[in-house]
Amino acid sequence: MTEIKRKVEEALCSLKPHLKGEQPIGLVLGTGLGTIVEAIDNYVAVPYTDIPHHPVCTAPGHQGRMILGRLAGKSVVALDGRFHLYEGFQPETISFPIRLLRALGVKMLLISNAAGGLNPNFQAGDLMVITDHINFTGRNPLVGPNEDDWGVRFPDMTEPYDRGLVHLAEKTALQEAIKLHRGVYAGVLGPSLETAAETRFLRMAGADAVGMSTIMEVITAVHAGMDVLAISAITNVNLPDCYKPALIEDILETAAVSGRMLGRLFKKVLEQC
Repeated sequence: MTEIKRKVEEALCSLKPHLKGEQPIGLVLGTGLGTIVEAIDNYVAVPYTDIPHHPVCTAPGHQGRMILGRLAGKSVVALDGRFHLYEGFQPETISFPIRLLRALGVKMLLISNAAGGLNPNFQAGDLMVITDHINFTGRNPLVGPNEDDWGVRFPDMTEPYDRGLVHLAEKTALQEAIKLHRGVYAGVLGPSLETAAETRFLRMAGADAVGMSTIMEVITAVHAGMDVLAISAITNVNLPDCYKPALIEDILETAAVSGRMLGRLFKKVLEQC
């Protein structure tokens, strides 16, 4: 057994007392979006510090715990807090929680993040379902020896975000009168926010929103054979010709408001899965 597989197995063993034997659905909760946890029933919260080899959050708005419970009648495992390259984590470290979710039996992964809007039709507080992404981080969690039991050496990224789940999210948002855009997400390294020139470049490249997370997790999930649905909470809109500073306090406040709406959307989607 390789070192990474041994670590995942040890982490899995520490969680077995909390498992119910039912195949769970995975959730990754982004910056300020932990309010979704309020909708999870009968949950057990396991701090990341209690899970062997699991990284620990350092970013604001991330609680740093795994939530095991039920949402919309489905068994779920939620990562209440995630990891970013700008914190100094290596891509393979960021991928570890996704590998652990897969070991727990997760085959469907719902991801949320807080993102800056690039599309001028967006407003702060809107939601965007991600239909594709552009990896501007220059990093990839699959670099290095491939674990053939986990996935193929060259995973296809033609459709990293499951088309059926995207359609279900859009249909559900329409039924629930939730404003939901669709668009392309650009992942950047951070932690500095984008300049006006960088914003223009990202928009010209075809991106509708930009953030510092999600890409490493989605690549890992695709490699592991998971179906992925990802939704961004647009916390601010970057208009390069009318540029304003984006304060972290405002981002967290907007994400918390959007999180309640996003939690309702995720719950309604799960009811139909």
